Amino acid sequence: MFQSLSDRLTKVFDKLTGRGALSEADVTEALREIRVALLEADVALPVVKDFIAKVKDRAVGQEVLRSITPGQMVVKIVHDELVAVLGGGESAGLDLQAAPPVPVLMVGLQGSGKTTTSAKLAVRLKADRKKVLLASLDVYRPAAQRQLEILAEQAQVGSLPIVMGEMPVAIAKRAMDVGRREGYDVVVLDTAGRLHIDQELMAEVAAVRDAVNPHETLLVADAMTGQDAVVLAREFNEKVGVTGIVLTRVDGDSRGGAALSMRHVTGRPIKYLGLGEKLDALEVFHPDRLAGRILGMGDVVSLVEKAMSSFEEAEAEKLAKRIQKGKFDLEDMLTQLKQVERMGDLKGIVAMLPGLGKMGDQLKNANIDDKILGRQKAIILSMTVKERRNPDLIKASRKRRIAAGSGTDVQDINKLLKQFQQMADMMKKASKLGVKGFARHGLGGLMPPGMGRFGR
Repeated sequence: MFQSLSDRLTKVFDKLTGRGALSEADVTEALREIRVALLEADVALPVVKDFIAKVKDRAVGQEVLRSITPGQMVVKIVHDELVAVLGGGESAGLDLQAAPPVPVLMVGLQGSGKTTTSAKLAVRLKADRKKVLLASLDVYRPAAQRQLEILAEQAQVGSLPIVMGEMPVAIAKRAMDVGRREGYDVVVLDTAGRLHIDQELMAEVAAVRDAVNPHETLLVADAMTGQDAVVLAREFNEKVGVTGIVLTRVDGDSRGGAALSMRHVTGRPIKYLGLGEKLDALEVFHPDRLAGRILGMGDVVSLVEKAMSSFEEAEAEKLAKRIQKGKFDLEDMLTQLKQVERMGDLKGIVAMLPGLGKMGDQLKNANIDDKILGRQKAIILSMTVKERRNPDLIKASRKRRIAAGSGTDVQDINKLLKQFQQMADMMKKASKLGVKGFARHGLGGLMPPGMGRFGR
């Protein structure tokens, strides 16, 4: 998300920061390029005009033009204004400060990802020790109610039993009754969508709203719809009233204009970002972190949180004890590969590292392959237990057998064994930290060396 905008802005800022002094003309030219970059990223024109005006008011001031590092000052001003456009420095989160069960209404067009997002939200709430009930109000789309029922089973949360022929308002009321009787903390109501906004859709959603008085009404919008998402947000906010926005498929949208526009147009915060199909692929929206990523500053906080959420302390303790005894084999490496895989998309991880925003072209050609982890796991799993525990046994004939079993080449086996040796050497150094020290600092060792060069 925002890759094209980030690339353009990085080039603009490189020109500014490369100069010792800036004139007002320099700033004006930079703002013109920023304006074009925002428009090309599908940011709504009124948002662009307001943003540029605010940046210009601050950027042409004497404290910038006479600053020792005027280019850096302009970057900071753009960063601050981006944070403001995106909703300020704090994440909004879900407001559950109400008597349980708290009704949460999910609204949006058909195909925006409402049903999947409802299940993802339930997973997040369950992790916060909330008892969640999912209820589908979509009586029009074939198997929609069954779809949510299946997702509820996968998420291991409650699902309202389906009653054929029951209409949306009645389903919503029954869901709230069940929620009260069975002690649920939150009831998530997944409404029906349409291919486009119409009066019938709005009337039905409004009727459900009036029946249950939702504490939160979340608009689920596909980030890839661009400017249409802004129109959608305005319509739903005016006719139904929304308290927050969830942007889905942001991992497939390189422009990102919807995120910058929707908050500004509706005055409602973006609360979550959907970053994939898995039920745990829903992130809390942090305006300041996203602004940093747009400007190529990275997002170390999110990277650490992502690592910690997939990091299993028990496994780390077990590995640390083995290292203390001078032991590290391919089974241990397999465990580490699984830890990295749980962190998600490799390119997304790399994008969170500070400074790499300026290396857009190099990263595109770096052959960072998301399938690499699967291939490396396949290679190790094609080995015998003895081979994993004693890699020195793996000679030419064994390499050919492992390559055939894993669908790779002998060259790939050699690369993995080289990476293993590098990790083993690194683990010997890590042993000096002690068991607790390794468990605390060992995350840096999760990424096997040379990973980006493993692609075939």
